[in-house]
Amino acid sequence: MPALPSSVIDPLWCQFKTLLPTINDDHPLGCHRRRVADRIIFDKLVTRLVLGGAYTKHADDLVSATTLRCRRDEWIAHGVFGRLEQIVLEAFDQIIGLDLIPLSIDGCCVKAPCGGDNTGPNPTDRGKSGQKRSVLVEGHGMPIGVILAGANRHDSPLLRPTLECLSRFGFFLPETMRVDLDSGYDSYVTRDLLAEFGCGWKISPKGTYIEINHTRRWTIERTNSWHTRGFGLLQVVLDRADRVQQAWASLANAVIVLKRLLQMSWTQHRWATRPVKRYDWR
Repeated sequence: MPALPSSVIDPLWCQFKTLLPTINDDHPLGCHRRRVADRIIFDKLVTRLVLGGAYTKHADDLVSATTLRCRRDEWIAHGVFGRLEQIVLEAFDQIIGLDLIPLSIDGCCVKAPCGGDNTGPNPTDRGKSGQKRSVLVEGHGMPIGVILAGANRHDSPLLRPTLECLSRFGFFLPETMRVDLDSGYDSYVTRDLLAEFGCGWKISPKGTYIEINHTRRWTIERTNSWHTRGFGLLQVVLDRADRVQQAWASLANAVIVLKRLLQMSWTQHRWATRPVKRYDWR
């Protein structure tokens, strides 16, 4: 069974292959081993992202674990994963429209048993190695920025680099924006930072309990659930290098945004390969 339905992975691959660098696979003697097709590597990497596990678990007679890692590094060096995420976000903005007026930010801690970059002792997991993702989402819950750090980092210092992810949209930002935050951000430092960015805010006060369905923060909690429950490699981080961790986060965001784009477009648009049912791509 494929990790993603064909209605999701096929359009994702169509865009992904246009971003790949041109490789000359000709040999003057014609006696070298042929290069494994990029589509095979792409399917294997998506499967690992969704299911998790080591590279050796996803290797077979078609491709080795070493080839998976080498091709992954080759694509990361050309910035393919980051560009794919940006293109999918722009497509969502053109067809549905990103709602950048209400924003939500929150952190999510996950396990990182192999250690490496952006990891640290998790205070909520008996000091075991973990990673924190500071995620920025817009009104529909689409992830538009992810900052990785150690699990021992507080949410507040990660607020500035997370907000700076809005720079990916250039100058096309609404004049007024509001950021919804939980009580972990309740401080004068946070308010001064949001005022510096020209953003309004709604912060849950410390010491009080507010049901999440009474605020806009349910969007960020849902996105964190999409990350951890939909992608095994984001639930348990196994790669040690920062550039690899960032690449997996970008690919996961691209899948989330594309799925949501298909779901919301089903009721607004018609196309030749439109699924019969709205949820056929899940």
